[in-house]
Amino acid sequence: MFRACVVRLSALLVPLIWIGTPAFAQAPEQEFDQYSVRVTGFWLYSSPTVSVEAAGHNGFIQFDRDFAFGEYSTFLGKIDWRFTRKNHLYFTSAPFNQSNQVVLNRTITFRGQTFAAGATAKGQLQAVVYAPGYQYDIIRRKRGHFGIAAQLNFFRTTGSLSAAAQVTGAGVHQAAASSNASLLAPIPVGGPEFRLYLLKSRLFINGNGFGMYFLGYGNYYSTTDYLGLAISKNLSINGGYAIGSHLRVNNSANRVGLDLVQKGPIAGLDVSF
Repeated sequence: MFRACVVRLSALLVPLIWIGTPAFAQAPEQEFDQYSVRVTGFWLYSSPTVSVEAAGHNGFIQFDRDFAFGEYSTFLGKIDWRFTRKNHLYFTSAPFNQSNQVVLNRTITFRGQTFAAGATAKGQLQAVVYAPGYQYDIIRRKRGHFGIAAQLNFFRTTGSLSAAAQVTGAGVHQAAASSNASLLAPIPVGGPEFRLYLLKSRLFINGNGFGMYFLGYGNYYSTTDYLGLAISKNLSINGGYAIGSHLRVNNSANRVGLDLVQKGPIAGLDVSF
């Protein structure tokens, strides 16, 4: 009797276990990268290369050479809203602002104003990018994700130089002069973004790459790559390298030419909710 009961019970349990096994196998894994909103901020020690040409080929300034623009500190920031498991809306911003006063080693004519070699002049560059974007995670697993993102970069760039009235060391009279050129360039770009956890949920690598080629208009690319260490479920510290922007906008009869590169080491934080 006992043996018969065991056989009947086994006969009932085996189908139940077999039916239930696929359900357990298909149960989603708990992701290490679990959040709804993430705020990321980086300090960037930028090494800039920048030149501006006035519309109509009316003068050329190479700020890193003419005005000795060197390394300086700036900021990269991003807010990411993951509104479903694989869909993100985000916003990024980065200011690239620098100025310096030098004795010019060449004569510069820019937008009808002449700045004589030997004169003391001030050069200033303001280049700010704002970028709303969307990302879809093609692959999302326990140890990370791989997605494709598209964003619209709004570059607002102004280059200016000025000099007070003066007599240079060579006896040349420099009249007071100032000139500037501005460019607003909306640039659509796209590319991959990923995160991979290496040691359970503690150590990870994160990277992205964005680019676009605009035929005769110009080209753009950027990348931010870093190693992160999770201090807690909601906080990580990060460090790596970024090419914050490499932007080329070609000149024409009525368009300012711009060649801007910002790159250097980065360090910052992720805060997730």
